[in-house]
Order: sequence, then structure tokens, then C-alpha cells
Amino acid sequence: VQLQASGGELVQAGGSLRLSCAVSGDSRRVMGWFRQAPGKNREFIAALSWSGGSPIYGDSVRGRFTISRENAKNTVYLQMNSLEPEDTAVYYCAARPSAVTVLHRSPSSYRDWGKGTQVTVSS
Repeated sequence: VQLQASGGELVQAGGSLRLSCAVSGDSRRVMGWFRQAPGKNREFIAALSWSGGSPIYGDSVRGRFTISRENAKNTVYLQMNSLEPEDTAVYYCAARPSAVTVLHRSPSSYRDWGKGTQVTVSS
């Protein structure tokens, strides 16, 4: 499976952005969003199964970010509201191996990764 994240840009604090992740190939995967700021470890943001259901979120974004997917378009979204300068990072989408249905927070549990998209939040 190939993943392509897009939608990152420069935005002011308090603003919103929607990131997209286009999935080529078998899209029936648990999908996750992660981010990585300079000098920091990759951080879990959100995950969602291919069949929908309840997503899980990282503590730093719960209540501000929403993950969703549109299976007909093979696309996963990350709606980001109330953005803060601390949200500045490269954002990545990732997929767990096929036939795996459990949502997971660890980057090592995701097999396929797309190139990231830069989100910069100015104060």
C-alpha cells in the first residue's frame, strides 16, 4: 500500500486545517496519524479502523483533532482545530498490516508510511 499525506501549510494559532491521506492499494487497514517535531520523537495523534468505529487519540490533541475516513475515496482525514504553535511538526499517515484490526499508538506497530506534510502554526 502507498500513502500520500497532503494539506499541510502555515496557519495562525487558533486556526484550522484538514490533512488528507490518499491510500493506494488495499485500504482496509487500521490507519493512523503521527507527527514529528524537530528534535522530538514521533508522536501518536489518532487511529481509526477501516470499518469505522471509535477512534483513539493522543492526549495532546484529544478534543481538538478528529480522524475520519472516506472509504469510497480511499482517503483518511485529520481535521485539526484550535491549532497551537506546539502543533508545528511534520505529519505522517501510516497503515497497520492487513488483517490487523486493533488500533495502536506505537509507531512500530504501523508497517506502511507516507511522506509527511509540514504543518506550521504561528503565534
